[in-house]
Amino acid sequence: MSSPLLAPPVFHWRVDLDFSEIDMYFHIMDKIGTDVRPFRIGIFPVPGFALMSYACTVEPLRAANLLGHGTLYDVVHFAVDGLAESSGAASVSAECRVGETPDLDLLMVIAGGDPASFDDAAALNWLQRVARRGVQLGGVSGGPVILAKAGLMEGRRMTVHWEHAPVLAEISPALIVERRLYVIDRDRVTCGGGTAPLDLMHALISEHHGGVFARLVSDWFLHTDIRASADPQRAGLVERLGTSSPPIIDAVAAMEDHVADPLTLPQLAAIAGVSPRQLNRLFRDRFGQSTMSYYRSVRLDVARHLLGSSPLPLTDIALVTGFAGSAHFSRAFSAQYGLSPSRARS
Repeated sequence: MSSPLLAPPVFHWRVDLDFSEIDMYFHIMDKIGTDVRPFRIGIFPVPGFALMSYACTVEPLRAANLLGHGTLYDVVHFAVDGLAESSGAASVSAECRVGETPDLDLLMVIAGGDPASFDDAAALNWLQRVARRGVQLGGVSGGPVILAKAGLMEGRRMTVHWEHAPVLAEISPALIVERRLYVIDRDRVTCGGGTAPLDLMHALISEHHGGVFARLVSDWFLHTDIRASADPQRAGLVERLGTSSPPIIDAVAAMEDHVADPLTLPQLAAIAGVSPRQLNRLFRDRFGQSTMSYYRSVRLDVARHLLGSSPLPLTDIALVTGFAGSAHFSRAFSAQYGLSPSRARS
């Protein structure tokens, strides 16, 4: 008889999970081991890191592998001396040392305590080399401070744990810091720490394998109230949008996570688990406009916020909100708000 610890997971389907979602789940399962390449994530827990932030980052990846019956996520740990001590009574052993450069899709720096005092020049240079290789970089809790110290957050929207926010202004007053749970800006991912990485990982898993599978992973941790990336003091997506439609919720969450690098309609539909035509119909029924028109409004709303809260030139604001150039941005902004970006700023 097999051990209960080795038995495959038994699914207790939620009462609100319809048959189309179940079909989509098994469609994902069929892909495992065939055309799904493991997404390789490096984890660099800086000594003094918080166990809560660490667990909320790596545990959803473990659960995704368990529920996916395969290796969806290949997690590789890094440390300066082979072992990283947490702020509590635990430590994490590493397969690789800081300085090594194996192939990665994403490298996450998890830090706590006093990240501003981190002055390991070799580690900061290593992060710069990893960035030059085209690897997406992320920071959790105090991790964004270390990325900023390495000069890797210029021209990127970012967030950080509120405790460390004042330090960023001392590193560079030009940093675009937003009080959000997490921010995904092209090749940078930053997260406020605590339990926020659960929401960030939900967004990443949803992008990679669809909203249905991501919700199953979140359900595994009884994390059923998924928060959007937006400022935690704002209402949740259900309240803001006035709908509980999973495809709309998943699509809008993906839009808010991809402001600088807009997704296509087929990509949004894949995340939402419906066809592009059906997604457009849902958006027209709820908002009276197409999916991509709504998406443009989301990006312009971020641009309007940046015009009033940052000294960035218009060209840079156009870039970080996904527009091809300042002229394209100005036309879209004027059509949306009835005045030019420069007038809105003044």
